[in-house]
Amino acid sequence: MKLELVTVPDRLLKEKSNKVEKIDDNLKKFIDDMFETMYENNGVGLAAVQVGKLLRIVTIDVEQDKKANKKKPLVFINPEIIWRSSEKEIMEEGCLSVPEQRERVLRNLEIEVKYNDINMNENKIKADGALAHCLQHEIDHTNGIVFIDYLSKLKRDIIIKKVLKSKKH
Repeated sequence: MKLELVTVPDRLLKEKSNKVEKIDDNLKKFIDDMFETMYENNGVGLAAVQVGKLLRIVTIDVEQDKKANKKKPLVFINPEIIWRSSEKEIMEEGCLSVPEQRERVLRNLEIEVKYNDINMNENKIKADGALAHCLQHEIDHTNGIVFIDYLSKLKRDIIIKKVLKSKKH
């Protein structure tokens, strides 16, 4: 089931998400719904807070190929960045919670993330490129940070006004 997206300037996006203690069938269904919502909105990542739940859950698929109908869905429960490279790069970002707006953001080139999988087994992943960038973006969401928070107040205010204006139409 496609879920309703929370968009800026909703205060929920500024809240820190809660740690997931256990996975049950309801939470597995919610994660499936997160993937459906992400794919239907042409996103490559989604944090639970973006669909109204303050849980440390992130869904990502940076390798999806819509034309070939190929998907490589990844779920990260309680993700935490445990290492960051000193090298950084600027990439353009968008966000389902900041519809139709894109801006350039500086992120670490490589990261290592500790997380739980769908069975609550602890894992680690080293990521670079699009996956590293997406993980940093989505983990920020679990900490109450939206990518526009990295921009100047003026740019942020302009983007929020654009989002609000497009919601009215």
